Amino acid sequence: MSILDSAKQAMMGAIVRLTPDAPPDPLIGRHGAVGSQLSRIDGPLKVAGKARFAAEVPYDDLLFAAVLFSRVARGRITSLDTSGAKAAPGVALVMTYQNAPRMGAPKIMGESPMAGGPSNLPVMQDDRIHWNGQPVAVVLAETQEQADYAKSLIRIAYEVEPAITSFEAAKAHAHPPESVLGEPPALETGDAEAALAEAAFRVDNLYRTPRHNHNAIELHAVTVVWDDGSLTIHDASQMVHQTAWTIADMFGIGEDKVRVISPFVGGGFGGKCMWYHQVLAAAASKLAERPVRLVLSREGVFRSVGGRTCTEQRVALGAKADGTLAALIHTGVVAMTTHNSCPEQFSFPARHLYAADAIKLAQEVADMDMLANTFMRAPGESVGTFALESAIDELAIAMNIDPIELRRRCEPEKDPTSGAEFSSRHIIEAYRRGGERFGWHRRNPVPRSTRDGEWLIGHGVATATYPYYRMPGAGARITLSADGHALVQIATHEMGMGTATVQVQHAADRLGLPIHQVSFEYGDTTLPMGTIAGGSNQTASVVAAVRAASDALFDELLRLAGNSSPLAGLKADELEARDGGLVSMQDPTRAENYAAILKRAGRDELAIEASAPPPIEVQKYSMHSYGAQFCEVRVNETTGETRVSRFVGSFDTGRILNPKTAASQFRGGIIMGLGLALTEETMFDERTGRIMNPSLAEYHVPVHLDVPHIEVIWNDIPDPHSPLGLHGIGEIGITGVGAAVANAIFNATGKRIRELPITLDKLL
Repeated sequence: MSILDSAKQAMMGAIVRLTPDAPPDPLIGRHGAVGSQLSRIDGPLKVAGKARFAAEVPYDDLLFAAVLFSRVARGRITSLDTSGAKAAPGVALVMTYQNAPRMGAPKIMGESPMAGGPSNLPVMQDDRIHWNGQPVAVVLAETQEQADYAKSLIRIAYEVEPAITSFEAAKAHAHPPESVLGEPPALETGDAEAALAEAAFRVDNLYRTPRHNHNAIELHAVTVVWDDGSLTIHDASQMVHQTAWTIADMFGIGEDKVRVISPFVGGGFGGKCMWYHQVLAAAASKLAERPVRLVLSREGVFRSVGGRTCTEQRVALGAKADGTLAALIHTGVVAMTTHNSCPEQFSFPARHLYAADAIKLAQEVADMDMLANTFMRAPGESVGTFALESAIDELAIAMNIDPIELRRRCEPEKDPTSGAEFSSRHIIEAYRRGGERFGWHRRNPVPRSTRDGEWLIGHGVATATYPYYRMPGAGARITLSADGHALVQIATHEMGMGTATVQVQHAADRLGLPIHQVSFEYGDTTLPMGTIAGGSNQTASVVAAVRAASDALFDELLRLAGNSSPLAGLKADELEARDGGLVSMQDPTRAENYAAILKRAGRDELAIEASAPPPIEVQKYSMHSYGAQFCEVRVNETTGETRVSRFVGSFDTGRILNPKTAASQFRGGIIMGLGLALTEETMFDERTGRIMNPSLAEYHVPVHLDVPHIEVIWNDIPDPHSPLGLHGIGEIGITGVGAAVANAIFNATGKRIRELPITLDKLL
């Protein structure tokens, strides 16, 4: 059961006024703060060094932690000598399974609606080893340097047991998971294999993608303190409420006894959820009875924070003579562990992108003894589009047809697998606009036909896609003061993508106030329940919650206004917020500002809290973001060196709320996609199960010289069925990039590379 399973259960049986056919949000057609290029409101704090991150919160008597990791993949600890570490200068405590507080095993996401554990393994509770890199000891000392040194003095011996660390060996026992994010792991319409065999044109190939690791600029860190049985955790988190609930459950205390505070997160992409370091820091602090700061080293992130898992995918396409698809097959296997539930949903794009007479989709998992994998920016879709969109390009070449024209011919009228209507789909327009901006018509379709000296030049294109999600359960509180200021509060997250900025813009328009009179407070479990910052759901979820709170606020303002108000007799849906008050939409002379209403009621402020209605729009419509990724590469004919020289991303993601922050989101995703395509790979030693490149010196992410000018454009066509007409944009930027690069490399060189990353050795 996944977190999306829990979300679906929460929607069932809900009685709400909103229906899938409810009128569009009245703010969709209005222009104000929303749509303007407001700079991030947290920018000045960060530039001035005033934004306090998790590892910067001061406490008196603070201890610093260092974590020791196992060096075997499976077995048990047979001897453990910590005497040298305990005797080292400045050491206050060494914690192992022998003295750690007794804790329950974490509940994984989906096991409970509020669970956030990365796996269901106990944390330092016994002598068992489950992966190479598992934390086996925590040293607390007066300084970080003392803790790091003392850690090196711990002596551990293991009894090694046979482990499954080979993907090939694990594949022999691959099996379907219970579900893939709440969806069935297999789906079939018609006889796709038979249709493939009879197709006029067909391609049938395997595509492989490697492991990837999170490498956010901010290392994973917590500062924790216990006070009279209550725990405060200053965390870098994408899920404050889920972390608080899970840790409270593990320690057997009430959820109200755990407060998680996370106002600033220096990068996340899925990895800044709950892992083992939060639990270890809390346990060690409880044992030492002092505040503790635990900052994972870069190597520690690789050892104990999961990332993207490897995949092997088969994509087979069969086309009729007219270029429509007779068969679409996308199957394969991913590596996973038995103690988590995060299959990389690579088959999801194929469920919705193209019309085909027969479709066969299936995913299996191969169980391995390794660190639990987890969500990483556009999990599944990023690597799934590499395989699917490479295959589409191969089919276009086999048919001697332009790749964009082939996609036009395969464009579905309704969702190909569910049969649902699309809520909003303008992908062909995105291809048209992107193609014009890129100059696609000048592309020479013949491989190795364009060169500049010893550099071969190629052009490629691919579709980007990511689902629309809006998680249930989000609530918001609005406090309106008599001085005309509004404070909006919700326990959501800011990871640098502009959440706080966009929500200030939204609330200002919703309440009819200027931007400078609206504040947004977030990142604290004492605030109303927010949703996780994942699945590109956060903006839509928060917008829906703030709208619900503002509707409730207007109802209460009307009640307080009384019969002597110009608003008397009007209903909330007959009003709009404007110029710091409420105005009749039919008669603008009937208006009253907030200050006057509150003064008449004898109130200095009014605070209202409400929850968003369940996201039942997704029950009726097929809802997705789309894009067209255009790439130009230059490949050195002698060395195989590949350089991306131009890139255009053209997106169809509903209404864009802030062009400035949106462009940054799209570009960031594309850059991460360039890393996926050309450089990033976690080197996993299948003999030992150990990650061999746990540093940025050896795990190669794109740097400035690897990244060309990236132009991003968008349709900006609102979806009438979503809050504010928006779709999430945080993850779609990475999707399709791998295939666009691979397709451009084929156009440049005539070599088809079906395994990422595309390094020069694969081109020579």
